[in-house]
Amino acid sequence: MKSTAANSLANTQVEVVRSFAAPLESVWNVFTQPELVSRWMPSPPGWSMPVSEMDFRIGGAYENRFRDDQTGQEFGLVGQFREIEPMSRIVQHERHAQDGAAEETGIDSVITITFEETNGVTTVSTLLDYPTPEAREAALATGMTELMEMGYGVIDGMLAG
Repeated sequence: MKSTAANSLANTQVEVVRSFAAPLESVWNVFTQPELVSRWMPSPPGWSMPVSEMDFRIGGAYENRFRDDQTGQEFGLVGQFREIEPMSRIVQHERHAQDGAAEETGIDSVITITFEETNGVTTVSTLLDYPTPEAREAALATGMTELMEMGYGVIDGMLAG
């Protein structure tokens, strides 16, 4: 499949688009079942995901916590599902949490993920909308799009197997 395409839209938005050679239902499941999310999301070598919790319903919360297994450093993504249109669209609020801290930190976003299948290929478009241009730039500076592609590469293998 093609690698991830990241496009800067408005000065507060980034759109990430990736296609998977798999039917919609399979791709949807990989994004919405915590036991599958925990297999692909901590994709950089040497990182693990000690927490992957998801109450997948409108108003439900989620937390994904990542750990650098060498240093013990942690960060997490916490949020709440705002809209769910099965097999089509997910809208969620997300905030970063640093170093295992219970309190949330600065990078805040609203994420809209859409799924569309054509001829057995499912395209996932992720629109990340930040409150300010500075927040968008801070998120991009983390290597976010490269990390997303690493995870999507793992999804390719999961879907093929």
